[in-house]
Amino acid sequence: MSTQLTATELGRKIAAGDIKVQEAIDASCARIDANDEIYKAFLTLNEDVQTDIDRAEKMLTDGSAGPLTGVPVAIKDNISTDGLRTTCASKILENYIPPYDATVIERMKAAGMIVIGKTNLDEFAMGTSCENSAFFPSRNPWDPDRVPGGSSGGSAAAVAAEYVPLSLGSDTGGSIRQPASLCGIVGFKPTYGRVSRYGLVAFGSSLDQIGPFARSVEDAAAISNVISGHDANDATSQPDSQIKLNGLKDGSLKGLKIAIPKQLFGEEIEEGVRHVIAQNIKTLEQDGATVTEIDLPSINYGVTTYYIIAPAEASSNLGRYDGVRYGPRIDADGHIEAFSATRGSLFGKEVKLRIMVGTYALSAGYYDAYYHRAQQVRGLMAQEFERAYQEYDVIMSPSSPGVAFPVGGIQDQMALKLLDLCTIPANMGGFPSISLPSGLSEGLPVGLLLNGPVNGDERLLQISYAVEQALGFDKRAPMP
Repeated sequence: MSTQLTATELGRKIAAGDIKVQEAIDASCARIDANDEIYKAFLTLNEDVQTDIDRAEKMLTDGSAGPLTGVPVAIKDNISTDGLRTTCASKILENYIPPYDATVIERMKAAGMIVIGKTNLDEFAMGTSCENSAFFPSRNPWDPDRVPGGSSGGSAAAVAAEYVPLSLGSDTGGSIRQPASLCGIVGFKPTYGRVSRYGLVAFGSSLDQIGPFARSVEDAAAISNVISGHDANDATSQPDSQIKLNGLKDGSLKGLKIAIPKQLFGEEIEEGVRHVIAQNIKTLEQDGATVTEIDLPSINYGVTTYYIIAPAEASSNLGRYDGVRYGPRIDADGHIEAFSATRGSLFGKEVKLRIMVGTYALSAGYYDAYYHRAQQVRGLMAQEFERAYQEYDVIMSPSSPGVAFPVGGIQDQMALKLLDLCTIPANMGGFPSISLPSGLSEGLPVGLLLNGPVNGDERLLQISYAVEQALGFDKRAPMP
């Protein structure tokens, strides 16, 4: 079946004429129709998909096709799509239809890729389980009674459920890599500024980064090559920043220096996850890598620091949703009353909580004590990692402290936030980070996290490909 192929395999078969674009998309849509009542990955399907199919078929005919032409892709519903509903899984944007495509969407369409639809998420990307959607929770294809992770849970589930070989998510504190870990797939967060954020609905502007979910490192690299590169519409976009594919398969583990922060291998990590990672370490050492435990003390403050900076930026970014400029308006006597009624009724609980925390952290008298101090700790964390990268090729840890938990199984909000422990540093420092499926604990996927230095995306992907080959983990979710 074409739905079981990787993106690069499918692209090659389409280019060779072995599979028609229409056949590939029909197979994808049929699988969604048959299974998504269970997994709830999608919020909106692209009813105009035939336009993209016709574009791809024309490219194949006129010789302008690329390696991913005709390949279907799912899009997290906080990325703008021209004419296709973009809700951020929030009632306040429930019927919003953007008049433009995000830069990453433009680039995928130019490459002939097919946008299948928009995937579910925690509202405004605020959450770690995909239970905070205003519409419904998504489910994990490994076990529909468990969460797929978050906030990009729908995008992760769409790939794990074999609806599409590729999807896009956004990562502010781990929202690509954590659900990739829980769903047993690859999730890649590029260096901040190498993929345009133009058209991504902002949560934490200094932390947000668009990146892919895939079934293999090769697929993640292929789509990263398509969506990356400088964009004049994004002031934080780096010049000459396209992620190159040259040398992806030329890496070796011999002589590779890997560091493991002891702060990310402590008691917070479930025993089953710890066991899988320990086995991974043995495998990598047998193939010639050197693994060394190091001390990065700033990690102990990562979650606390993140949950000051990210809500502060969210408080500012979400100020535009006031019932005047975007979305519906709840009428009341007076502007302030209407403003309060609109935001109070249409924002979910987690979003309102983070807005209040962020506003408090930025308020007069508390700015220096909270936000300014958090930025200082962020700088310290980035410096510690940068020093480590001078001695080691990658910094490795579990992607998530645990495996997928039951829907509704964690009610403690602080416990949910602690699930970001391993992934937050990469957002703080802006460096690239990737989660690879590396084994099973209690029959559920465990992710291995690899981090590299800023702008070391190509080298990190090369190392990740070599690690992926060495580990040899290629189990699929036990689903229909």
